[in-house]
Amino acid sequence: MSDLTPLPDLPVTFRPGHTRAILLTAGVAIFLTISAVALLLEQLGPGERLSFIFTGALICWVLAQLARIKVVADESGVTVVNIVTKRHLEWAEIVQVNLRPGDPWVFLNLSDGTSLPALGIQPGLAKQRAIADARALRELAEVRSTAGGAEDRG
Repeated sequence: MSDLTPLPDLPVTFRPGHTRAILLTAGVAIFLTISAVALLLEQLGPGERLSFIFTGALICWVLAQLARIKVVADESGVTVVNIVTKRHLEWAEIVQVNLRPGDPWVFLNLSDGTSLPALGIQPGLAKQRAIADARALRELAEVRSTAGGAEDRG
């Protein structure tokens, strides 16, 4: 644990802010563009217009699902929200937090021998922030799992 950087207050949410903003903006822009095209093309019938708008809404929904990724650390543990899955882990279940050079996101090594990707911390557009977030989550996991979690702190 670093003496220079204090641990973040709990609860804390880690998410790729730039990527999220880009995905949500793109989703809305695509939906509006496809809907506008559907309404402006006079040769389209009502069913075709509706299928254009539905397609735009579907694309927007998919991008919103991609944008919902996050890692939330609280007193009870860590909740990892990936694209289609959500999993809550007790602090003691997290053995190691890894973000190696070249990794697309953080990996959590778990006490059952498996590894869980945590897409909410990824170095894509903000590498230094991802490194700092991974370090903070690693330090939280080390402190919380060795202290026995929130139960032992009274």
